[in-house]
Amino acid sequence: MKKGLFAILTVCSILAFGQKVSDYKYISIPEKFSTFKESFDLDITLAKALKGKKYVVLQGSREQWPAEAKENPCNIVNADVIDDSGFLRNKVIVQFKDCHDKVLLTGKGASNIKDYKEGFQDALKQTFVSIPVSYPTIIAAPAETKTNEQVQVASIQDNTNTASSTGTSVNKYSNGAVTLQKIQIDNSQFILVKSDSSVPYATFKETTKKEVFRVKLANGDNTIGYYENGNIVIEIPTGNGSYSKDVYAGK
Repeated sequence: MKKGLFAILTVCSILAFGQKVSDYKYISIPEKFSTFKESFDLDITLAKALKGKKYVVLQGSREQWPAEAKENPCNIVNADVIDDSGFLRNKVIVQFKDCHDKVLLTGKGASNIKDYKEGFQDALKQTFVSIPVSYPTIIAAPAETKTNEQVQVASIQDNTNTASSTGTSVNKYSNGAVTLQKIQIDNSQFILVKSDSSVPYATFKETTKKEVFRVKLANGDNTIGYYENGNIVIEIPTGNGSYSKDVYAGK
């Protein structure tokens, strides 16, 4: 029960104090920013600035990332640069989000330079003053900085009576190669997790269609899942734009 109480206190601490960009070691910069058709070398400029503030910048293939970043997307902040230009000025918003798509920091910059590349570069550089130096506390998901889902998983695994005492529903499903626990977080979401891990294998959130879910995998991929004949099905991206079915039968 002490461990269960510690987990509850951990969640309360996270909610009370939140997390900051400076708590993280890793920041991911996408190959293409969401609202820009051209890069204007903004990714290069942002990466250089972040490295100067002691962050480890992640770019390119996920397979080349450090293990603690690749295996747990909640160790990473995701950066984006948004085109916020007006009629006469080039303006940008730099935004940093955590693995739950929560905005941790937003910075704005504007430039009177008319040339797009120089103007956007100048505007982006003005946002750097708002970015703190990295002082990482979120590395390899230590207990004091685990996500709400991870804390609930750890609590259940540490205390076999937690499920019955809290009303949390736990069932097992297997695809023949791996066996996962289904843990119902609330009425609208549940997770699948390996018995030896506190990191969710897949997180399911309800859609407007009954028994169809938005799914976030441990590697950061987003897909869909659904119930089929009592089984849980996850559509796994194959890398060529198509999907394969990963079927987990109840045990």
